[in-house]
Amino acid sequence: MSSETSVTVKLGILGCASIAEKIVRAVLLLPEIRLVALGSRSLAKAQEFAKRNGLPADAKVYGSYDEVLDDTSVDAVYIPLPTGLHVHWVLKAAEKKKHVLLEKPPAHTMEEMELMTSALEKQGLQFMDGTMFVHHPRSAEMHRILHNPQLFGTIREISGIFNTNMESTFGPTWSQSNVRGQAHLDGLGSLGDLGWYCVRGILWAFDFEMPYKVIAHPGTRFNDAGVIISCGATLEWKDGRTATFRASFLTDMVMRLMVMGSRAVLDIGDFVIPVKEDVATFQFNQGSAWVDRSTGWTRNTHVHEVKTELPQEALMLREFAQLVKGIITGTGKPNPIWPSVSKKTQAILNIVKESIEHDCSPITLS
Repeated sequence: MSSETSVTVKLGILGCASIAEKIVRAVLLLPEIRLVALGSRSLAKAQEFAKRNGLPADAKVYGSYDEVLDDTSVDAVYIPLPTGLHVHWVLKAAEKKKHVLLEKPPAHTMEEMELMTSALEKQGLQFMDGTMFVHHPRSAEMHRILHNPQLFGTIREISGIFNTNMESTFGPTWSQSNVRGQAHLDGLGSLGDLGWYCVRGILWAFDFEMPYKVIAHPGTRFNDAGVIISCGATLEWKDGRTATFRASFLTDMVMRLMVMGSRAVLDIGDFVIPVKEDVATFQFNQGSAWVDRSTGWTRNTHVHEVKTELPQEALMLREFAQLVKGIITGTGKPNPIWPSVSKKTQAILNIVKESIEHDCSPITLS
């Protein structure tokens, strides 16, 4: 059995999506993981992608996804394909005994989610979704503050919003040309693409304690194919805590998470992707008070900076590689936390969709 220090995890990528360029760059920053294979349905496209992104000279470039999975040198695969293709290729990856890092949202339904994670679990393989912000050291620092009752009090309300203007990015016909507007490829639309982050942020702040009730907000917008392009929801816990989120393809960029406690408020204006790679900030407000017959108010505002030598996508890959390395060497086992938090996030998205489909009726979780 190989010693853990001598093992480098060998990664293959299925597809040439734009997000894959970010992952390639991250892999090239890390000694723990090496990119050995790239596959696309078009060999020419894969070759052009490899050249443009500076893949290692010895990396194999294939004209199909199957060839990557058949490559015995590949330990794990990153799958940035549209959601509608995930089940097929994750099940194939499990069959070929490849660990999986999967772009979000992982699935259209909880049945699909369970099918994929169960197949990997049966083979003793690691699953992780591609939510990057939770791996940034800023998240650990914020969590420390949020769960210090002397400093923050009790978390009572959370508000998350992630909006981006798809038309300004991809043009007026984006809804027909982009996978995010096509029901068979990304059927959850803005709920899955953007709402995923809001729900993950909310659950993260509440230590992944699930709510007991979910209610979609009125006013959901759909494109001509029936895909959600703007929506929102409220989550309720039995002790009175609440959280709301909004996810839309229709406005200028907003990616804000506010966690409101009895003693303080934590405010992050770039919670999904930090404005700067090497230093991320968050605002911590406490001691709010009215002044001068309520003509104004004051508060103590602290802006925290958290520095990192690596971007959050590289930190995600490092965590994934360390888990895979432990499994390969026999010194570790698949970490069940990652499929667990993915399934909880997926479950909330699907319940929001169910509420939308039932005229915003409240859905109680079993």
